[in-house]
Amino acid sequence: MKQADCCLTVVFPVALEENILDHLLEHPELASGFTTYEVEGHGQGAVYPSVNEQVRGRARRMKMEVVMAHDDAQALIAHFKASLPSREVAYWMTPVGEFGRFA
Repeated sequence: MKQADCCLTVVFPVALEENILDHLLEHPELASGFTTYEVEGHGQGAVYPSVNEQVRGRARRMKMEVVMAHDDAQALIAHFKASLPSREVAYWMTPVGEFGRFA
């Protein structure tokens, strides 16, 4: 088993949720488990597709986190970039010092 030494975080528009999740489910060898939740995006790079979001100044987004091997995170990002190119998708990787289960 590969060492889970990286947390890949991807923030994307709600409209891409099914596509992103389908890609993850198609590649269990890269991401065997992940967490998603709804967030709001702010900032100069944010795109506000609805009038409500434009008025509020924040965009509805989904955030996905996967603890995985760094090499697998890079492969998954390359896959996403090739299959779902979008300036509205942001990602980052952070080191994980330890990962495990309580039982």
